[in-house]
Amino acid sequence: MFYIFSYKKFAQFKKKQYLCKPILDKSVVMTDKKSNIIALDSLELGAYVYDFQLDNTYFSGIENTELLGGEASVVARLNLREYDFDLEVEVKGLVQVTCDRCLDAMDVAIDAVEDEWEWDEEPKQLDLSWLAYELIIVNLPLVHSHQEGGCNPEMDALLQDHLCTSLEDEE
Repeated sequence: MFYIFSYKKFAQFKKKQYLCKPILDKSVVMTDKKSNIIALDSLELGAYVYDFQLDNTYFSGIENTELLGGEASVVARLNLREYDFDLEVEVKGLVQVTCDRCLDAMDVAIDAVEDEWEWDEEPKQLDLSWLAYELIIVNLPLVHSHQEGGCNPEMDALLQDHLCTSLEDEE
């Protein structure tokens, strides 16, 4: 059984002798985009937790995206071993997309976790922001539409005026 200790509590373990070294949970709060890129070869072996936010500023900097904005909290857990690593990315929050029916902005709740990533080749660095963005995109619903009665009333009236029914098609 493995135990994850917080980095602050490790100081009390230095004085005692152990057969095996405790796994450290090194928590990092990331504040800017550059710090969301992790150079794997610069890290010591062990467990790391990265906590950061994606906001409207981040989403507006991405070209050709269906996301209009949003606020998402991201927690990435990295377990770096000698020859490989495990990565789990968890994203929670709200993102804005365009409603397919009325073309107004709408919020979509995101609550996603991914721990199985495929790489073309072994990565030298990880862009945690981009991985979180990809996780958000694949967890969006295929159809973006407000719940019944939530669409823009003007656009809803226009859609109803131009709606074809089976009786109109027969005539």
